Amino acid sequence: MHDDHSDDHDHDHHHDNHYSDMQARVKALETLLTEKGLIDPDAIDAIVETYETKVGPRNGAHVVAKAWSDPDFADWLRHDATAAIASLGYTGRQGEHMRAVFNTAETHNLVVCTLCSCYPWSVLGLPPVWYKAPAYRSRAVIDPRGVLAEFGLTLPAGKKIRVWDSTAELRYLVIPERPEGTEGMDEVALAGLVSRDAMIGTAVAGSPEALS
Repeated sequence: MHDDHSDDHDHDHHHDNHYSDMQARVKALETLLTEKGLIDPDAIDAIVETYETKVGPRNGAHVVAKAWSDPDFADWLRHDATAAIASLGYTGRQGEHMRAVFNTAETHNLVVCTLCSCYPWSVLGLPPVWYKAPAYRSRAVIDPRGVLAEFGLTLPAGKKIRVWDSTAELRYLVIPERPEGTEGMDEVALAGLVSRDAMIGTAVAGSPEALS
């Protein structure tokens, strides 16, 4: 089974304590503006936290959990993700035009932006550093199976991988497969199984055992 790049338009998640050139420049600029009294670091931290924990992945997890629990909503999400997601109150910047792609037993979906870092802020918050890295942006298309393996996700050889390329006009949300053993869980509990990475496609949803 060949991996498939859908054109509806080296990954590196190594972590260390050193700033990249861009991070160093941002830090220097922030320090300078703070010293001149032009910005408030606390306000910046509050904005970042809002996108990371409130505006971000929790919103997407709610969308996924509702799709798992409500077949009518899941069908709406397939046909008009923008409207379905907006019905839950999640819309706005970087999320105006959405498409939901559903993982199945046969197909796994992976999202990338090969040109820059287009990303659905309204449901996933701020993009992770690795999503914006040139290595991920190039290798996710060329070698998606290898990239997923580096994230610790090894898929069966027969499972097709479909890569979706985000653009300024259209952004994607992966709906992971619902884990087994979750039949009695409500939406709030189900949302706890859904990570940001699972909604990008570099992971799968967690198991009830892992949550407990």
